[in-house]
Amino acid sequence: MAKPVLLTVDDDPEVLQAVARDLRGEYGDRFRVVRADSGASALDTLKQLKLRNEAVALFLVDQRMPQMSGVEFIEQAITLYPDAKRVLLTAYADTNAAIRAINSANIDYYLMKPWEPPEERLYPVLNDLLDDWQANFRSPFEGIRVIGDRWSPYSHQVKDFLARNQVPYQWLDIEQETEAQRLVSYAECPNRKLPLVLFPNGDRLIQPTNVQVAEKIGLQTIAQKPFYDLVIVGGGPAGLAAAVYGASEGLHTVMIEREAPGGQAGTSSRIENYLGFPVGLSGGDLARRAVTQARRFGVEILTPQEATAIRTQDQYRILTLSDGKEISCHALILALGVSWRRLNIPGVEKLTGAGVYYGAAQTEALACTNEDVYVIGGANSAGQAAMYFSKYARKVTMLVRGDSLTKSMSQYLIDQIEATDNITVQTHSSVIEAKGETSLEALVIENSQTGETQTVPANSLFIFIGALPHTAWLDRVVERDERGFILTGPDLKRVSEIQAARNRISENRPRGWSLDRDPFLLETNIPGVFAVGDVRSGSVKRVASGVGEGSICVQFVHQYLSKVV
Repeated sequence: MAKPVLLTVDDDPEVLQAVARDLRGEYGDRFRVVRADSGASALDTLKQLKLRNEAVALFLVDQRMPQMSGVEFIEQAITLYPDAKRVLLTAYADTNAAIRAINSANIDYYLMKPWEPPEERLYPVLNDLLDDWQANFRSPFEGIRVIGDRWSPYSHQVKDFLARNQVPYQWLDIEQETEAQRLVSYAECPNRKLPLVLFPNGDRLIQPTNVQVAEKIGLQTIAQKPFYDLVIVGGGPAGLAAAVYGASEGLHTVMIEREAPGGQAGTSSRIENYLGFPVGLSGGDLARRAVTQARRFGVEILTPQEATAIRTQDQYRILTLSDGKEISCHALILALGVSWRRLNIPGVEKLTGAGVYYGAAQTEALACTNEDVYVIGGANSAGQAAMYFSKYARKVTMLVRGDSLTKSMSQYLIDQIEATDNITVQTHSSVIEAKGETSLEALVIENSQTGETQTVPANSLFIFIGALPHTAWLDRVVERDERGFILTGPDLKRVSEIQAARNRISENRPRGWSLDRDPFLLETNIPGVFAVGDVRSGSVKRVASGVGEGSICVQFVHQYLSKVV
């Protein structure tokens, strides 16, 4: 923690230097002494300290200064640091003003100049005041602070990015907290440009991108080398498992993740059927453990970073990244995961991030305290989210198109939902419109059996309606099925046989396949390029399955490398 500040203010350079010298000599081991030569500059200093969230324990201020007297300074300074102790330095002629200031500006003490010797005339007074301040002092939050509007998509983006990357932060709502309004004023940040992100070292960002935030918090976005044995695209459970096994077996490995390690599973509030965790764990905990394990084995993790193109050159596989740079490798694993399918109804696009959210959006849970929350979806992810939000919301309503949860949700979750008093499951129901100008205000819900509609007030809607692969950038290179999921192993052979029969030819090798052998179980139509996890066609969409595929894929990588390297 940064040392609390002792601020001394005097327009006389010699006096200012002497005061600072005496303060440092006695208190320098516990406090940081800061000097200012005028009231105006001292106020500017306090604003900067406030933006860095540093504590100020004491004002030691000369009364007779031009432009702004000591009392006038203290009257303004206490709005920034109301708990700081206030001591006025006065000459004999200013004694009456100092006495009046005890009442008008809540001065704690006034000292006559000169204060020599300080051991008798300065330190005993300050010791008593500082002991009193220390007894009531509560350390300020030392991490990142995000100041914004609950209904701002930009604010939600920053909060979600920090949370998913396991970076602690403090959220300050501009509409509810006076402190937030003051900090925005000190930083000279227009309200329309929120969020304002304040860092402990005093740096600040206004309405930043994820990449800008990543650079400030020290995340790696640029690869250290141009070539790797193994490149993994995607940092969900499958990608992390492949990274751990690949690096632990001696492969120089880099993992590229466009949002945050953990993927879609990382947003899950609770995974209770993962082997080895009898009381369950959150997706964030699973991601944190896996990232720590991967880094221990030397895996480079680039985030946020995105692959935008792939090409082959001899035995090398070359990736183009979103910043235009390229990295090459012998073997490539595509662990791209999936993204939530968008709900295409009136109002949703405009209100996304302003009351409408895809996925668990755990960063919004506290804001939903004592409110009614709506969840669309009937699979495990929706059930986990409903259970999580039920701890905060007054009521959680699950809107399900089918007649029950049994077809798509694990029984343990169904039992938990049925036992939770403030969760209601509304079957045969779909949202057909979201209403609101700057934030979600109401939902129009239709019953598919009766055709009846109802409009209900709502501030928060969380959507879990299936997933789509993010694979368009692989078009014409890597074979995919009709929904965009990547084909591997035997599935490639079946598709090739169908295509060969349709074209009345005997050759049924996958397009781009150049080897005599058939593709390995998890190998795509490009030798040395593999696909694992949710993005793979026909895969089981479960965390444990993704971890298993990522783990065993490394064995196929070794078999491939043994023939080409």
